[in-house]
Amino acid sequence: MIRLRSSSIPPRDRVLARFPWLLPLTRVPRRWWTAALAVAAGAGVLSSCSSIERTVIAPPLIEGATFVGNKACFECHTNIVRSFRSSPHARLHSAELQMKGESGCESCHGPGSRHIAAGGGRGRFILNPVHDSQPCLNCHLQTHAELQLPQHHPVLEGKMNCVQCHDPHGSEILKPAGAGLAMARLNETCASCHFEQARPRVFQHDAMREGCTVCHTPHGSINAKLLVERDANLCLKCHAQLGGAAGTLFIGTIDHAPFLSRGACWSAGCHSAIHGSSVSPNLHY
Repeated sequence: MIRLRSSSIPPRDRVLARFPWLLPLTRVPRRWWTAALAVAAGAGVLSSCSSIERTVIAPPLIEGATFVGNKACFECHTNIVRSFRSSPHARLHSAELQMKGESGCESCHGPGSRHIAAGGGRGRFILNPVHDSQPCLNCHLQTHAELQLPQHHPVLEGKMNCVQCHDPHGSEILKPAGAGLAMARLNETCASCHFEQARPRVFQHDAMREGCTVCHTPHGSINAKLLVERDANLCLKCHAQLGGAAGTLFIGTIDHAPFLSRGACWSAGCHSAIHGSSVSPNLHY
């Protein structure tokens, strides 16, 4: 937690005149907007994440380090800085900052002066989300909440990190995306771990062509296996056919109503090869 001395905060009206977009924060508890005004007037560097709306997040702090701007990062991290301009993470919301348009790298990695003075090096006086996802979760609060649901990818436990699935620097940003940064090749991203479910088969479940997130929510769920729905309702979103007699539920030419009491389509002994089969078009093993 960052502790701020009230004597270091300029008068509220003067800061609000310079940063009018902070006005909505004055309607929330004093301790919130006080911190926001201090960040805006003092450090002059805000988080650049474009997913934040009406929220001010202080960038990570590194003891004894100061902000140097993206140009200083360019000398060593040339390709990353070059592609970073196309990423939503590179967008700043205020034109009044001391280093406008130049503080994107340090809003996630922390001030870089000590890192540069030490000659660079992995993890030397710099924060790396590969090792700690907290810089990501400070902004992506919805994702942080989802990762605390009963079924979730083990990011908070430190067994995974956000960078394994998402490219924060934007090299994928111009490609068609299914869900978020670096998800343009949606199934390929999941297949790096779930290779058995994603491998090619003779009869592929059509849902695989649309992407894994048609059936699974990637961050967390209250349902087993990160499913969007816990029972046959998941399948019936695509496969239900109406128009038969009362009490019937036709899928193709077969009335499936008697089967629904047995459980979900993939767990009732019917379509157990739910991701695809090499022997049956009906997804049997």
